[in-house]
Amino acid sequence: MSEFQVPTPCYLIDRSRLKENLTVLDEIRKRTGCKILFAQKAFSCYPFYSMMSRYLDGTSATGEYEAQLAHLYFHGENHVCGAVYRPEEMEKLCGICDHIVFNSPRQLHRFGGQAVAAGCKVGLRINPELPLQQFSDYDPCAPNSRFGATLAQFPREDRKLITGLHVHALYEQNSDALEQLVDVIVRQYAGLLPELEWINLGGGHALTRPEYDIDRLEKCVRRLQENYGLTVYLEPGEAIAWKAGYFVTTVLDIVENGMPIAIVDASAVCHTPDVTELGYHPPLLQSVSEEKGRYLIRIAGRSCLPEDVFGDYYFDHPLQIGSQLVFADMAINTITKAVMYTGMPLPCVAVREPDGTCTVLHSFSFSDYKNRM
Repeated sequence: MSEFQVPTPCYLIDRSRLKENLTVLDEIRKRTGCKILFAQKAFSCYPFYSMMSRYLDGTSATGEYEAQLAHLYFHGENHVCGAVYRPEEMEKLCGICDHIVFNSPRQLHRFGGQAVAAGCKVGLRINPELPLQQFSDYDPCAPNSRFGATLAQFPREDRKLITGLHVHALYEQNSDALEQLVDVIVRQYAGLLPELEWINLGGGHALTRPEYDIDRLEKCVRRLQENYGLTVYLEPGEAIAWKAGYFVTTVLDIVENGMPIAIVDASAVCHTPDVTELGYHPPLLQSVSEEKGRYLIRIAGRSCLPEDVFGDYYFDHPLQIGSQLVFADMAINTITKAVMYTGMPLPCVAVREPDGTCTVLHSFSFSDYKNRM
């Protein structure tokens, strides 16, 4: 493959692929009648917000800064659902958000009246106590979770403040898991749902993957719409940026210690933390299958951390110093989670246009590091 003409390291966003995902989501919302929000935590790259807002109904934020970013750059509804809010944040959020979701009855009691007085729709996050994920450490519905009110904790005194419910229980899952979730919500809250205006079924829906069962999704959405008169929201993040970005690096050195180890000008720990924290093994465009590979090479980062490793990959030829290595499907949880530990420079952010041209949107310098200290 030909090299991308960008400085490295670089987060390179593919506009065409992003548009493909957005088109799928637009078709889903038109077909089902649901509203789709963009969960910014996965990909808060605001230069693309104007384009994204043409296909989606709005955004969801987890705090004040994300909500402000959406208010400035995204045309649509502005929802926020935080684990907890500080008093000084609430005035700002009430002025820029359409929907404010509280994580606990205590926070609802403390701030719900203020949000209603400001004209906001108020919701409560619920915990259906339905673990649906493989890893309990990352499951918001696992035992001892801090997220959402259980049925036993559902408030009576402040119930009149609530116009909707919010639930988040999925992670990159198909609509069979959504169907289980809706079954439990209906069973637990059948008496309350007719009194509400909306329900947000959270994120974690792998909506843009070809194997996703949209027919089953539609049945779930229609069930809530037709039986209870609810506006149904979905808030995918990863589905929007799925396969829409590359992480472009350059080999700076190659060392030998039991195997060839190529050290690139980037850091897995600092720049792609899902690789080291969650065990994500990103596709590498220059690599080949084990059957075709003649060389097994470890791709490592440039930090001082022993665990700073992208992974082991097979190649049909030796790597050279100066070789460009491109990791695919790297728009998700990279730009938003990158850190400057040990003074590690941040990668630039660039866009790849449909005609193949690449343009740098933003680059970082020492002043970005200094100003954070």
